Amino acid sequence: MAATTTQPTKTIHTGRVGEILRRILLTSITAFVAFLFLLPFFNMVFTSLKTTDQMSEAGAPVWPAMPGTAEVDGKTLDVFEVPMPDGSVQSLAIVKKGRQESTFIDPENLEVGEIVWQGAWRTLDRTWTPSPTWSNFYEAWVKIDFPLLFRNTLGIALIGLIGTVISSTLVGYGFARFRFPLRNFWFTVLVSTIFLPAAVTIVPTYAFFVRIGWVATWLPLTVPHFFANAYNVFLMRQYIMTIPREMDEAAQIDGAGPIRILWSMIIPQCKSVMLAVALFHLVFAWNDYFGPLLYLSTVPALQPISVALPRFNNIYGANPPLIQAAALMAMALPVLIFFLAQR
Repeated sequence: MAATTTQPTKTIHTGRVGEILRRILLTSITAFVAFLFLLPFFNMVFTSLKTTDQMSEAGAPVWPAMPGTAEVDGKTLDVFEVPMPDGSVQSLAIVKKGRQESTFIDPENLEVGEIVWQGAWRTLDRTWTPSPTWSNFYEAWVKIDFPLLFRNTLGIALIGLIGTVISSTLVGYGFARFRFPLRNFWFTVLVSTIFLPAAVTIVPTYAFFVRIGWVATWLPLTVPHFFANAYNVFLMRQYIMTIPREMDEAAQIDGAGPIRILWSMIIPQCKSVMLAVALFHLVFAWNDYFGPLLYLSTVPALQPISVALPRFNNIYGANPPLIQAAALMAMALPVLIFFLAQR
């Protein structure tokens, strides 16, 4: 009697089809959720490329566009989608507007002459031609003085970034590798400061900086980052603890001291977590609003984008495309750095 092997083949085939369907379903759900999260960003991009006239026009499309017009006998006429008696719809330029009837002309076929259409012309849809207004970005760049704001924001962010990476690495290395009295207690105290509300320290911190004359300078926004942040120290310490101590001991046998071990053994293996700490601080410094507002409110020449952008919004509140263009330029650099750092 001959044996059959068709059943296992069918089972394997069915399993592969099921796996493919599961992947397709999971990918579709992920793409849909990502699309929902990106909708505000798409709206920002589209709005930044529109004109103020399109923003106030009823029935205007979502994408950047200009209302259709036609030149007839030296006059610029608006073009509408006009339903015809035969059921078709034609793009006609309106010559004379009326409540009950209006006069149109076909800009593509002027020989036909004027066409009288019965009905209210305001009920008709205008034709729209895709036309992004790139000049919004240049106008926002000039009016808000973006070169100065970028310089200020980058200056504050980079100085603080250097201090954050150096101090967090040193403190995290100390907690991970050195044994000293009450080490775990002090680490617990440090980590517990993460849960301390920032509002509790605002008044004493501001009073201290006023007393030493640091208000109206970048110093309150940069110098504190050279004294480590509890969250970043926690990341560095936990990562360094995953590095085998045997490597330190081998380096000590070769005569390396703590600094040499840190420089030659620890830091080369901590590049990924150091990059994460740097990115976290860059995003924080770029978006920080309250700190610069508190210490630089009287010095516009030193203010970063986060403070200048709300002031720009108040001045040009009636021009949403200009506001969205400025907001897009403000977020361009951190978003670009984030995607480049993914590698």
